[in-house]
Amino acid sequence: MEKENIIIETSALVKKDFQLSDAIDGLTEAELLAALSEHIAYMLEYQLEYLLSTLYRMDVIEAKIQAALRPDSPESANLSIARLIIERQKQRVFTKQKYKQNQSGDWFDF
Repeated sequence: MEKENIIIETSALVKKDFQLSDAIDGLTEAELLAALSEHIAYMLEYQLEYLLSTLYRMDVIEAKIQAALRPDSPESANLSIARLIIERQKQRVFTKQKYKQNQSGDWFDF
């Protein structure tokens, strides 16, 4: 159940960052990867600056992006970048869950 929750939250972050439709809701991680890689392929061709800006804001490691964009990369650039995005968003979800603060309604617990 926890892994499913992580994928749901990861999908929500990806959907928000890349302005994707509700069609990605409820996808498995493999399906999310396929859908995102298609969107990344489009962005690589028509919206490269916006894609790179989004990756920078998401704090995806630049060296990994450069490796994914190399012509001798073992997999296509769009698939590699989609994997990096999902990996980064999963890290964000783990961090949020690990450091989740209790919502207190008063200052007495401060």
